[in-house]
Amino acid sequence: MTDLTLALDVMGGDNGPSVTVPAALQALKFNSQLSLILVGNQAEIDPFLVEIDSAIRARIQIVHTTEVITMGDRPIHAIRSRKQSSMRLALELVKDGKAQACVSAGNTGALMALAKILLKTLPGVDRPALVSCLPAVTGKPVYLLDLGANVSCDSETLFQFAVMGSVLCEAVHKRAKPKIALLNVGIEDVKGNDQVQQAAQYLIDTEQVNYTGFIEGDEIFTGNVDVIVCDGFVGNITLKTSEGIAKLLVHQLKRGLTQGLFVRMLSKLLAPRIQSVLSKMNPDHYNGASLIGLRGIVVKSHGNADEAAYLQAINLAATEAKRRLPEMIKDRLETILLDINN
Repeated sequence: MTDLTLALDVMGGDNGPSVTVPAALQALKFNSQLSLILVGNQAEIDPFLVEIDSAIRARIQIVHTTEVITMGDRPIHAIRSRKQSSMRLALELVKDGKAQACVSAGNTGALMALAKILLKTLPGVDRPALVSCLPAVTGKPVYLLDLGANVSCDSETLFQFAVMGSVLCEAVHKRAKPKIALLNVGIEDVKGNDQVQQAAQYLIDTEQVNYTGFIEGDEIFTGNVDVIVCDGFVGNITLKTSEGIAKLLVHQLKRGLTQGLFVRMLSKLLAPRIQSVLSKMNPDHYNGASLIGLRGIVVKSHGNADEAAYLQAINLAATEAKRRLPEMIKDRLETILLDINN
């Protein structure tokens, strides 16, 4: 008996069904309460289902379509000309209540545009935000939003992001009163543009959010705060730079472990510990960015995600669906807006 159904855009991303379908099968194997609707070209999906267990196959539905939104498609073109795309049909399953969440590794701009049109934003939310986790030295990940869904934001939007990020952190990681900070060019009260300054004042005046002040870029990975808020222009550059540095460090560490006989022998003895460190530095370990502020759950995977990374995105969508994240955000926003109006 299953109680959770997710819709997967299995054609999205750089690798399509060769990654998304095996990851889906792994998710079903690990979670007996999960059912999946695979949206895509059935001729490309079926070869991966030939030898699977009948009990797992019974928890899979296929919605066939040959239409795909490519990474190069402009969002407006995807909206107007891709009515039967795997991405759109997966989102429509959430809209129609046939699935509790959608996962896609496809075109980010198209996913955001279609999700906003089909699912609509929650009351009190002007724009949805793209949010994901980054590793921290404390061992607990930190949330960063927005990651590019909104290149420029006014103070009210930044305030809404802070509220939504706080609820997300509570829902997924069960952190009571998560610490919220605004990413800024300095920690002093006088620093920052007008939008950041006004957003800070809104947060100071709101008891429902545990606002701790400004944070600079060099403190992102300390773990001193739980949620960091910024506009999408800053957030996307921060994310991509972080991923690049992580890959550089992994590359340098691997190369260093192959130089010299003594180092190679030592690395073999320490292999499990080394592998654990490398996996935590790998950006794919935190794959899955949530598009929050919508009336439904949408998780965006990296376009070039491998099987393990795409599985992380599926698991994140399942967690958010179980915790009923949109309802939690809606309730918190209503409470805050009521307090402000009174």
